[in-house]
Order: sequence, then C-alpha cells, then structure tokens
Amino acid sequence: MGQKINPLGFRLGTTQSHHSLWFEQPKNYPEGLQEDQKIQDCIKNYVEKNIKISSSAETIVYIKIQKTIDLIHVIIYIGFPKLLIEDGSRRIKELQSHVQKKIDSVNKKLNITITKIAKPYGHPNILAEYIAEQLKDRVSFRKAIKKAIALTEEADTKGIQVQIAGRIDGKEIARVEWFREGRVPLQTIRAKINYCSYTVRTIYGALGIKIWIFTDEK
Repeated sequence: MGQKINPLGFRLGTTQSHHSLWFEQPKNYPEGLQEDQKIQDCIKNYVEKNIKISSSAETIVYIKIQKTIDLIHVIIYIGFPKLLIEDGSRRIKELQSHVQKKIDSVNKKLNITITKIAKPYGHPNILAEYIAEQLKDRVSFRKAIKKAIALTEEADTKGIQVQIAGRIDGKEIARVEWFREGRVPLQTIRAKINYCSYTVRTIYGALGIKIWIFTDEK
C-alpha cells in the first residue's frame, strides 16, 4: 500500500510555515479554528460576488491570519492586487466591515492588508485556476497543461509536476494523466515544494487537478 502525505504538512517547520499564527487554550481551540475558516470563506465569497475577475493571476493565492489579544491581522496574498485596491481604501474598508460582521468578534479589532506575490505563475493555485478555465472552455487538456508549464518558466522554477484525473476530454472511462518538467524531489524534506489540489466542474463531470512546483532547496 502506498504511503502518501500532503507535501506542505510534510515540510512544516523546515521550508513551510503555518498560515495561521495564534495561541489559544485547549478548550477554546475549536472556536479559534472555526473563526479562521469563517474569515477565509467570507473573504473568498466577497471577492467572487463583488469583484469581476478576468484572469487566473487575479485570484487569491492564500490568506495568512495572525491573532493577538485584541487584534486579528489578515494578510491576503494575491497575484494582481489592483482589483482589491482599484477604488482606493474604500474596497478594503468595505471588506473589513463585511468580515467583522460575519465573525461577530466585538473584543477584537480586524485589520486587513493586501500583499502582491512577486511571481504569480510560480504558485500552483494560480496555475490550477488557469488550467481549470481552459478546460471549461473545452481546450485540449494537453494544450492547457503545456501552456501552464510554459508559464512557470517565467517564474524561475526548478520543476513542475501536474496530475489531472477524471473523465478527461469527455471519455467514458476515467483515467489519470501525469506531466512533469524539470526536477520535483517529493521525498526530500529540505526541498521547497508548493502544492495544491483543485476540483474543476465541466460538462462531463468533475476533474481533479494536482500541481507540485519545486522552487528552491535549503
């Protein structure tokens, strides 16, 4: 039987760090965890409903949450932050008040900041969104994945591995396809691997996309 583990959890403490940084008593830990989930879901739902996204590089890559006694600091990492700051600080304040109402935290002040990722196409979430858009438009999966791999060359990555599974191109029998370019040492802990798992719904059914990107090595 194969032994499989999430590449991000496998490297926590070496090349990866937690996206949520806070301390809580054991009895209050579940509430803190649910609060983090509410914040992330609320931000993503707000962006989907209120901001028109025209490119995969404009999606939210990941969200970091830092909590102190009286402050919740949320850092949104995005490929193209112009969308959230196009109307100046009004958009940020609107998002801030929207999230504050959802979490219903009276004792803590909420602060949201936007950070741009230097090389967006070096992150698997953005590439997965790009491939998903192409598949929805009925582009050949091979062509979509080859284009996504070509985009990672601009981000100076050392290797990329892409897996797509499901009824690819509408075939009756589901299958798994692999694509690899460069070196992707998944068993090396000191290797910095960015990973994401993404589900795209097409007219033929759901397809699963997994992407591993090797960026650096300690």
